Amino acid sequence: MLYQWLFELSDSFSPLNVFRYITLRSFLAFFTTFFICLWWGPQYIRKLKEKHFGQSIRDDGPQTHKKKAGTPTMGGGLILFSLVIPVLLWIDMTNPLVWTTLLVTWGFGLIGYIDDHLKVSKKNTKGLSGKIRLLAEFLISSVALFVLIEFYQFTTQVHIPFFKNLIFDFGYFYVAFGALVIVGTANAVNLTDGLDGLAIVPVIISATTLGLFAYIVGHFSIAQYLQIPHIIGAGELAPVAACIVAAGLGFLWFNTYPAQVFMGDVGSLSLGGFLGMMAVLTKNELLMILLGGVFVVEALSVIGQVASFKMTGKRILKMAPLHHHFELGGMTETKIIVRFWIISILLAVLCLATLKLR
Repeated sequence: MLYQWLFELSDSFSPLNVFRYITLRSFLAFFTTFFICLWWGPQYIRKLKEKHFGQSIRDDGPQTHKKKAGTPTMGGGLILFSLVIPVLLWIDMTNPLVWTTLLVTWGFGLIGYIDDHLKVSKKNTKGLSGKIRLLAEFLISSVALFVLIEFYQFTTQVHIPFFKNLIFDFGYFYVAFGALVIVGTANAVNLTDGLDGLAIVPVIISATTLGLFAYIVGHFSIAQYLQIPHIIGAGELAPVAACIVAAGLGFLWFNTYPAQVFMGDVGSLSLGGFLGMMAVLTKNELLMILLGGVFVVEALSVIGQVASFKMTGKRILKMAPLHHHFELGGMTETKIIVRFWIISILLAVLCLATLKLR
């Protein structure tokens, strides 16, 4: 791994000390990932077309979506594979927070790949059984968190946003709590992914915000000044977040309306798993509800729709998730997408403001 090699050489060649700085490696990781994604994107999309990995459209969905049938899906693979080289080049892979985060990200991506492959091969929208998918997601998340707590003394405390001294220690119950945050975030992102570019930009915004949080909580002096928990080694998650942001931007190049490729579950589950893991590792488990407000509302719209129909036989929305409700209400796809982006930015700014409010 290039970073470890440069780190060792810096003792004998002082100019290489510059690579010890997380900020520099974050920029290097960002641009490396972006250009890999941009360069490889057309080839990846062409391969998806050759293999006939086209999107199946819901029969009960908006009629305007019928024209999207056959658009290549599983584009999330482009994001995941674009991370490999930059991660090996610029990131300290001996850091337990890093490799457990990547384990969750790629593990959820594998679940999404299986789900997508079943949908493509069977030409329907059902895919992997919901129970099996959730079981696999909880298993991966729980193992990652248990390892961190048991072998690396990761804190099991939960800090309540806006209150500096309101802290709860969950002990080993934190494994279940943290896994719920990760799995919930992953599936909320998955439900949001329904329009061209709708999910990826809020993911980019959330990843950027969590990357900043990672740098801050990993820096002892800054964390002490802001009176927030200091997590040893968390700063190394900032370059990882930079990779995700860059890969997301590279993917958006091809996913923007009208989309040349969809991310599929391989993308939405892996990115959601990453955001959930970052929220846990930076001790922003509860703040993720605010930061990922767009994802939360989309998920709640589905839960509310299903609950209402089962209990009363009536639907509270024209269609769930919420973005489809707005579509059927006459709002154009691009207007829905951009407004959701704006809301995500406002929520991110509000979350950053909590650094001084709590």
